[in-house]
Amino acid sequence: MKDLTERESSFQTRPGTGTAVTQSQQEGGSIMKKRIAVLTAGVLACSMLGAVPAMAEGVELNVTTTFAGEDGNAQNFKDAVAEWEEATGNTVNDASATSDEEFKNRVLMDFQTGADPDVLFFFNGADASPFIEEGKVVSIDTIRETYPEYASNMNDDLITPSIVDGVKYAVPVNGFWEAMFCNTEVLEAAGVEVPGADYTWEAFLEDCQKISDAGYTPIAAALGNIPHYWWEFAIFNHNSPETHLTIPESVDDERGQAWVAGLEDIKALYEAGYFPENTLSATDDETFAMFTEGKAAFLIDGSWKVGGIAGAYQSDPEDPSTLDTEKLDKITVTYVPGMGDRKATDLIGGLSMGYYISTAAWEDEAKREAAVSFVEYMTSDEQVAKFAQHTASALKAAPEVDESAFNSLQVKAMEMMSGVTSLTGAVQDIFNGECRVSTFDGMPQIVTGEVAATDAVTEGLEVYHAQ
Repeated sequence: MKDLTERESSFQTRPGTGTAVTQSQQEGGSIMKKRIAVLTAGVLACSMLGAVPAMAEGVELNVTTTFAGEDGNAQNFKDAVAEWEEATGNTVNDASATSDEEFKNRVLMDFQTGADPDVLFFFNGADASPFIEEGKVVSIDTIRETYPEYASNMNDDLITPSIVDGVKYAVPVNGFWEAMFCNTEVLEAAGVEVPGADYTWEAFLEDCQKISDAGYTPIAAALGNIPHYWWEFAIFNHNSPETHLTIPESVDDERGQAWVAGLEDIKALYEAGYFPENTLSATDDETFAMFTEGKAAFLIDGSWKVGGIAGAYQSDPEDPSTLDTEKLDKITVTYVPGMGDRKATDLIGGLSMGYYISTAAWEDEAKREAAVSFVEYMTSDEQVAKFAQHTASALKAAPEVDESAFNSLQVKAMEMMSGVTSLTGAVQDIFNGECRVSTFDGMPQIVTGEVAATDAVTEGLEVYHAQ
């Protein structure tokens, strides 16, 4: 399905392995003229990595990452590798490839056959479990026993632990978020202010009615095609960052009732006429066009959509210089209306990939220093700023970047992320497969009342627990 494919192929951060974790951050960062802070995901500090540490020259590192093919950071990776090679006199044998099941299987096979990479940029969830269980990679804490400054620029609370043993192995670079885009031209026409950090569900409903009364569609969404984002946040609104990733044991327990309540909220939005008239038959592309063409006000989507929105305003989709900046300036991104224990600034997002150092490289004295140096360079504040851009990172300090290098929507995304209070993984990535059919594919029947939300949730949970 399009949305799931986009969030994996664009950032390789949501493999659907069922390992998403809650990631909290404190507010911080400030916008300076012509410079802006990238998502801090932690308290502001002043830690920046220093120069590349001294080491023996002539070391060859075997490195495997997903920064290849059409990945937006493929060139950034090549540039960074070249810089590190020049600074150290060492070389990188790059075996990077596009992230897919074939790539994942190849990595696992390399470990099984003794062809372990020295450094690996890979998923930190269930996909990594086999080589972690076999002791093929070294933990961050182990590395810090010898190199205390290793990943010291990262907020440890935001580094995802392995589901195998709860230990942290992978140093993250970039992640993803899901939030609410707004067409400010529509909002202005309806007399509605751009939502802020304290946006509530009640205020959202009032705004939707104003937008509808003004002759516009409040919410751009194709419930019969891509109901995922509304499913996720509607359920999140009846949970909290601490409980959202708990799959209900049954429809009757507290979490099960939260799921039912969330679906009933979507039904209420549908009954109020806040979705497009053809929301049950339209494609996601069609409702997205409503948003970019100024016919709909709100769109919940992911960080990968920043590029898609900019592309919609380019006369040549392949040429950023053809961007109609006046149209793009009318789009902003903000928080999703909150309810109960979930603040609007509590978003869905995460950091589900990172750099590993293999045990083989760690036990090789020459490669050990080179591998540590390489990861430190690739995860330095400067490099993370390039790779993460307007997405998520685990940096303690917010590196300042040249605002002129980004379009207006990217800048607004950075501003928005500086106020995020937590990032929680998507429960749909745990509740995946056939168990989602009754509530995802069955959304049209739920909102029209053909199927009760309670029955749809019951069916999905029964399938999930039977798997």
